[in-house]
Amino acid sequence: MSKPMLILIAGPYASGTGGDPALMARNLTRLEEAAWPIFRAGHIPMIGEWVALPVLSSAGASGPTDPLAADVMYPTAERLLQHCDAVLRLPGESRGADQDVAIAEARGIPVYRSLAEIPAA
Repeated sequence: MSKPMLILIAGPYASGTGGDPALMARNLTRLEEAAWPIFRAGHIPMIGEWVALPVLSSAGASGPTDPLAADVMYPTAERLLQHCDAVLRLPGESRGADQDVAIAEARGIPVYRSLAEIPAA
């Protein structure tokens, strides 16, 4: 068994949605579906949007399609990765998730491609 890890769940959020809030909500739900299995394995799940969306809101942005989002969404994930012990990359095209993986790999942080790969804590 390993020690408990803070695991960033990375996958499509805005990609392929054309800015449609319902599609983005569906993508966030898909990301969140990985949270319970990660928690059950003894780890702490993290999703960048859980942090970035309230930051955007408190800055007065209208949402993830607001111009301010470019200054918040990716930078939030990058900052989170300074604290994360691993990344779970879910399937689907996502420039942000690919960027998360690249940062993790550059920092020597493990990148898992499925829940089954994550060791129990």
